[in-house]
Amino acid sequence: MFDSDHLETDCDIELTGHWLLAFFPLKPKWRECQHVEVDEVDTDPEADEYEEDDDDSEIIDHATFDQLLEMDDEEDREFSKSLVWNYFEQAELTFDKLDGAMSQLDFPELSQLGHFLKGSSAALGLKKIKASCEKLQLYGICKDAEGTGTITEDEAKDLIQSLLIQMREEYGEAQLYLKALFS
Repeated sequence: MFDSDHLETDCDIELTGHWLLAFFPLKPKWRECQHVEVDEVDTDPEADEYEEDDDDSEIIDHATFDQLLEMDDEEDREFSKSLVWNYFEQAELTFDKLDGAMSQLDFPELSQLGHFLKGSSAALGLKKIKASCEKLQLYGICKDAEGTGTITEDEAKDLIQSLLIQMREEYGEAQLYLKALFS
């Protein structure tokens, strides 16, 4: 698995299961918000729309997750289990990096990390985390949650601080659900 101490090149790439991960070296301490066109960010207008249900449909997109399970042996689920456990490791590392980027107010790094975690979360069908990561990606480029208007760096900072708390809660929910599923 990935060890952040081994970063010596401009870009380290690792193939884990079916995910291609690229790890880039840390950026300087301060980066201003980069105002870019919204079409540079993958937006999904339905990402925040969840079914009003008491079951797990708010946590996971079953169509996506079931496709993952279909690629696996029904008896031991080793392939899908390893992907889920790798996701846990990646998410924990990403949350640590998010904390560091937030303490340095490195908005582009926050946006990149949001994009990275969004992709990993979407691959497993984790709907809430994916939607929150999309917001983080937008806030990191000083755009509002819909990506239609600009926000100030102070507004972005406040929104990101609240969002990181929410994302950790959503990750905790998803982690409990997935661990119970593979127990």
